[in-house]
Amino acid sequence: VQLVESGGGSVQAGGSLTLSCAASGKGDGNPYRCMGFFRQAPGQEREGVASISRHDVPTYLTSVKGRFTISKDTAKNTLDLQMDNLQPEDTAMYCCAAGELIMCSAFAMPSFANRGQGTQVTVS
Repeated sequence: VQLVESGGGSVQAGGSLTLSCAASGKGDGNPYRCMGFFRQAPGQEREGVASISRHDVPTYLTSVKGRFTISKDTAKNTLDLQMDNLQPEDTAMYCCAAGELIMCSAFAMPSFANRGQGTQVTVS
C-alpha cells in the first residue's frame, strides 16, 4: 500500500491550498473504509484533521470546521483536502492515512498504520 501526498507549500494567512493523496497497492480492489489527513507541528502531538468514510461521510477537527473540506474520488483512488482561510496555527506536516476502521473519524487518523510521507504546509 502506498499513499503519496502532494500540494503543500507556503501561503500567507487567509490563503488557500489543496492537498491531494494518491492511494495505490490495495490488493483487494475495494475502497478503504476510512481515509483522511492528520498533521504534526514541531514539538507537538499528531492531530487528526479530517476524515471521510467509504460512504462519503466527513468529520473534521473542530478548529478547521468551515475552513477545510475533504473529498475523495473512489474511481481514481484519490483524496483531496481543500484548505481555505489558512492561519499560522495550521502550519504543520500533513500526512494522508487510510484504513479499515468502521467508526471513521478525524480523531482516529494518527493511529492508522497506512500513511504517506507527508507534505509541509507553512502559513505566515
